[in-house]
Amino acid sequence: MAISQTQTNLSVLILAAGLGTRMRSNIAKVLHPLGGVPMINYVCRTASALMPEKIYVIVGHQGEDVRKAVLQELDETQVEFVWQTEQLGTGHAVSMAQKFFESKDTTVLILSGDVPLIRPTTLAALLQKHRSHADKGAACTILTVRVDDPTGYGRIVRDDSGFFLKIVEQKDASEEEKGIKEINTGIYCFEASKLFRALAKVQNNNSQREFYLTDVPFILREEGEEVAIYLHSDPKEVSGINNRMELAEMEQILRRKIIKRLMIESGVTFIDPSNVYISELAIIGKDTIIYPNVTIEGATEIGEGCLIRSGTRISNSRVGRNVEILDNCLISDSEIADGCTIGPMAHLRNNTKLSRRVKIGNFVEVKKSLIGDDSKASHLSYLGDATIGINTNIGAGTITCNYDGKQKHPTKIGNDVKIGSDTMLVAPVEVGDGAVTGAGSVVIENVPPNSLAVGVPAKVKKKLHDKELTEVKK
Repeated sequence: MAISQTQTNLSVLILAAGLGTRMRSNIAKVLHPLGGVPMINYVCRTASALMPEKIYVIVGHQGEDVRKAVLQELDETQVEFVWQTEQLGTGHAVSMAQKFFESKDTTVLILSGDVPLIRPTTLAALLQKHRSHADKGAACTILTVRVDDPTGYGRIVRDDSGFFLKIVEQKDASEEEKGIKEINTGIYCFEASKLFRALAKVQNNNSQREFYLTDVPFILREEGEEVAIYLHSDPKEVSGINNRMELAEMEQILRRKIIKRLMIESGVTFIDPSNVYISELAIIGKDTIIYPNVTIEGATEIGEGCLIRSGTRISNSRVGRNVEILDNCLISDSEIADGCTIGPMAHLRNNTKLSRRVKIGNFVEVKKSLIGDDSKASHLSYLGDATIGINTNIGAGTITCNYDGKQKHPTKIGNDVKIGSDTMLVAPVEVGDGAVTGAGSVVIENVPPNSLAVGVPAKVKKKLHDKELTEVKK
């Protein structure tokens, strides 16, 4: 069910103030990562897809951190943060937003920040049920599901005609009520004026001394208002996360959805779909093959026709087409152009950029460097803060000595250069086009183009002539 334009009579309120004691964590529950992003971001994305007039997020525990996470997903113009400085229950949390609705005639959709898989189409159907109920709309509509084991959940008690009667919590339920399999999901639609009028009547005469939002539908019914039920068919979609086990189970569900989507919609091959981790933000092109034990994190983009071998982790990077990444590579915050070969055992990081057909071999680390077309660093090297031209070969054991103990310095290596094995390039230093360094050289001064530099420290021995340059290129 598509939402095509901003709904001026819809506001969304997301409950995200609790710590989540059953997580056994110092981190607020909604900040725990799921698919590489805080779980509340999924709820915010879904809320935004409904195009409400405004999204209100109730924050409390680690509220500033929750605010930062939400603003990763929503623009500041879309969202209003509401502080619940004391956690006195869900009813109290909602009441904190009352001042924003005192003069508004609007529907309020209430979501929980720990129910990340709820879909916009489901919520759109809930809204339609709410607004069409009994020809005039309902004061409240509750989203419910039926589960095989309802233990721990609030039961939906209906009257003999099948209409809503009350929500009864597990600890207050009779033996007959405990047998009810229809449960409250904690997702509701309310008409704002009726919601806050009923909230004013909620009491905290319970063992927790808290004000429960679940009391509001009963109060509305007692006042003669219509309370509707929208029974949803998929319990997994509306499942909340309360502990680490449920977080892990949700991660598995999300991972299967991501991989299924990539295989069916994007044409990606997974050798073992059960043994890879793919961020839900990742984009992967068709005919790419991914081997077991690969991790792709963050907003990584991988082009068509790539091959990614086992043990590799790629984070927040862009990979072009027809790139081969061999076993056990670590790639973060980097860009790799078409036709490159990486690894095995290579490490690219901190804004490294590889141009077309570059080869980075085993045990090579590249940091904050730009490497030109067709250049190679095949073995056991460190290239940091370097700019390397096209068709240049970096010999095994080469190091750009970029740190002098106080600050980093750049190394610039030109086109068609041959850096001999075990060369140390002490930055800042430049090696000109067509130059050659001898094995074991320590380069502390610039090497002119088409020159041979050898020794410790390296000295220019001669100018290379055309025939010698041709041999070097071979």
